[in-house]
Parts: sequence; structure tokens; C-alpha cells
Amino acid sequence: MYAYEDEADLPRLLKLSYGAPPTRGRFVEDLLVRMKEELGASQGPSQGASPAGASQGASPAGPSQGAGPAPADSPGRSPWRWLAAAAAVVVVTLCGAVIVSQNDTDLAGPRGPGKATPAAIAQVPAEKMVPLEIKLPKPMFEGTPKNIKQHDNMEKYVEKPRPPFLVPEGTANLALARPVKSSDPDPIIGELNLVTDGDNEGADGSYVELGPGLQWVQIDLGRPANIYAVVLWHYHAEGRVYHDVVIQVSDDPDFVNDVKTIYNNDFDNSSGLGIGKDLEYIDDYRGRLVDARGVRARCVRLYSNGNTSNDMNHYIEAMVFGKPAAPAAAPAAPAAPAT
Repeated sequence: MYAYEDEADLPRLLKLSYGAPPTRGRFVEDLLVRMKEELGASQGPSQGASPAGASQGASPAGPSQGAGPAPADSPGRSPWRWLAAAAAVVVVTLCGAVIVSQNDTDLAGPRGPGKATPAAIAQVPAEKMVPLEIKLPKPMFEGTPKNIKQHDNMEKYVEKPRPPFLVPEGTANLALARPVKSSDPDPIIGELNLVTDGDNEGADGSYVELGPGLQWVQIDLGRPANIYAVVLWHYHAEGRVYHDVVIQVSDDPDFVNDVKTIYNNDFDNSSGLGIGKDLEYIDDYRGRLVDARGVRARCVRLYSNGNTSNDMNHYIEAMVFGKPAAPAAAPAAPAAPAT
């Protein structure tokens, strides 16, 4: 046993006994074992006692001469053992919280592999979420276009405003004024820089027209970013549905390695980019907002494959909302070969 002055000294004493502060379960288990041992010692016969219970050589009148007081661990002193056991139970009650708190923090590590303690979680500040602000152009048409036939792979057109979309505070349009390249380097109408000039109006002179068939435009953000949303306007002077709208992101400007698809409404794989689960939609002044879920990438590529009015591809504006990503961790140095 170790002497202590107050409860604050208990973790030190427990560490001396166990080598490290024990868990509550282990401490209580050890205590119960010791109590059982003490109880068995208090109820068992003393060593060397005769069957009749009298010591050899004792006179009928009483104990043998020269017999001193009973030893400290004899059955006659068993109440002291019970008192010690009761005191130990009180100690468990008083210091149980101290033991658990010590095991749940820096002394015993987190609760299981890969899990942070509540205290550690509380120290990580959550990002403040705010509604994404998008300056919308004026509407160019009203009501559902009559020349578009509804089908199973197209969402029903709804004119009500888009619900708020929350992003981390400080999110900005990283595509503004960034360079743009395309599968059609010589557009039929307009210039490629119109895609990121910040003008999302549907009037003539605000869009670029690419050739027929599958075409794409690509925006280089200049550095890796955490992308939370992509907002795209094809052409909204009249209601149209653009086919095979696919949005991919990558750090590779050639889109060969580490390509991630964040939107795909090509339901028959006519683009050769895979079958998508998203639905076709009627392009209007609100544009198409795609949840990018914070994906990390430097380049954004947007595909289309004609529309319900003609085979051409049009882009008024593409906005990429995000925040610059933290530098990637350097790879660990290879271990030195064993000698």
C-alpha cells in the first residue's frame, strides 16, 4: 500500500502500482480478487491447529504459557480486513472518475485505434457554413418550353427558386478570368474567354458556340482547390436540353490520370464516358448547380453533345466555387536498407 494525502495524488500511486493508470474495469477486477483472497483467509483454519481446536501442550485451564497476542493476520483480526476492503471500495468510488479521465486522455491514448477523444474533437473548429451567393441573370423565357418532350431520363421543369446551397465561409468563384481551352480551339461564335468572364446573361455576345458532336471546355484554376460547387449556363435565351452533360475534375491537365466525375446525365453512354445517373434538364437563367462535395482538383472539364434545338454546343458561363487547397503532404522518405 502507498500513502497519499488527497485524491490528486491517486493517479501517481496507481501508476506506481500498475506502471500506468489502469482502466476502471481492471482496477475493480483486481480489487474483487483481493477481497476474495482476504475473505478466504479470514474464514480458513489457522496453520498448525489440532482437530479439537486446542494447541498442543496447552493445559486444560487455558492457553499454553508464554503465548502472546494473536498475530496481525489471524482470524481474530478479520474485522480489520473487512474494514480495509470497505475502504478500498470507497477509494474506487472517489477516484473512478479520475482513472477514467486519465485513460481517456493523453496518458492512455484515444479510445481505440483511429478514434479521437471527445476533448480532441472539441479542439477541431468546424467551418462556418454560409449560403452560396450567385448573381443570377434576368430570365429570358417563362413556363415550360412546348417543343421539349418529357421522358424518363429528364427531370420535371420547376420554376420556383433554387433552395439555398451551403458552402464554407470564404468560398469564391475560382474560375473567374481563368484560362479556358477546348476540344474545338476555333469556336464558330465568340471566344473561349467568355466562359469565365463573369457574364452569365443570355443575350447575344455572351456565349461561345462550339462545333457539333461531343465537345468540351476546360478551366485551369491555377492550383489545386477544394471545390464545393460548379454552376453552369449553356444557353438560356430559350428553353433547351443539352445532351451528355458530364463534368469531370483532375489535377492532370490532359485528364488521363486521377479523373473524377462529379456529374453525368449521359443515360446511354453516347459520349463514351460511362452511363450517368443524373437527369437531363432544361437550361434556364438559374443555371445548373452541381454539388462537388469539396473534391480536390486543379482542372475542371465540361462536356456536352448538342441540344434539342440543334447539334451545336454552347457555353455562356461556368463558375467553380471553392477554396485553395492546403499543400499535399510530402511522401515519406524510404527507409534505409538494413546492413
